[in-house]
Amino acid sequence: MDIAYIPSPSTGVIHLGPIPLRGYAFCIIIGVFVAVWLGNKRWIARGGKPGTVADIAVWAVPFGLVGGRLYHVITDYQLYFGEGRNWVDAFKIWEGGLGIWGAIALGAVGAWIGCRLRGIPLPAWADALAPGIALAQACGRWGNWFNQELYGRATDLPWAVEISAGPNRDAGTYHPTFLYESLWCIGVAFLVIWADRRFKLGHGRAFALYVAAYCVGRGWIEYMRVDEAHHILGVRLNVWTSIVVFVLAVVYFVLSAKLRPGREEVVEPDASGGEGGKDAKDGKAAVEAKDNGKDKAEAKAEVEAADAGPKDSAPALARGAVKADLRKPGVDAEATEADKS
Repeated sequence: MDIAYIPSPSTGVIHLGPIPLRGYAFCIIIGVFVAVWLGNKRWIARGGKPGTVADIAVWAVPFGLVGGRLYHVITDYQLYFGEGRNWVDAFKIWEGGLGIWGAIALGAVGAWIGCRLRGIPLPAWADALAPGIALAQACGRWGNWFNQELYGRATDLPWAVEISAGPNRDAGTYHPTFLYESLWCIGVAFLVIWADRRFKLGHGRAFALYVAAYCVGRGWIEYMRVDEAHHILGVRLNVWTSIVVFVLAVVYFVLSAKLRPGREEVVEPDASGGEGGKDAKDGKAAVEAKDNGKDKAEAKAEVEAADAGPKDSAPALARGAVKADLRKPGVDAEATEADKS
């Protein structure tokens, strides 16, 4: 009796003349574009400038690719430096092998450099990118389908993936763990978007939620995989990594909520826009008033004076002082008018 299954591509590469077009690379590229596109929309909604996300991604993506490959090579070194192996294969990223843990860790270093150059807070940028990163992972996992790798135990379920015979693999139908993780990442993206809208997450908490939720899914999916991996106390290394990273993400989320509640008022200097049509100057004034106990109108006047430059700063400050005086009880209106003239 024939059983239903998901067929695998006969090859993971198509040659356009002398140029090889690899499915794994296409999935990674599509994921990057999705992350930047969604991150840009969320960044603008937070009050940032269009294009900032892409500018910082120029730093984050290369660092992330290097970090992801390093993690994979280090944790599966026997695939490249064992007996009968060719160490040059460690550089063949198109054949698969990116560790998300290394990609996020080193990608964050690249993002930090980009954020420093733009003068914006890394946690706010990470919050904007969080659901996009999850969707990028969902796209990238289909690269494993093209390469017929990272599948789970044998099964005859209707959604099993068919694997053909090849180096280090036997023909058969297996759990499509790449599909499970892809669907899980899509769910994580929607969870972060919903939670961010509902609770106004800020200061890196949306990113921490993404990390924690991903780790939960990665943990149980990792148990199903049958590819070669290192074990500690009988448990796969990536399961331990998921547990440790999950705990760190939850701890950060809780401490951040206590130490820095709420959401950043301003995410990028001199940028207008954001939800509700708020201007960045209004956000700066709100922060100034909150931090220094000033009247909001007075703080806004000072912000406007600072933005106007030396030429207009004195009149702007005078106008701000007059406006503040008008709000004080008992101020004589005629005296105030005299001051204005």
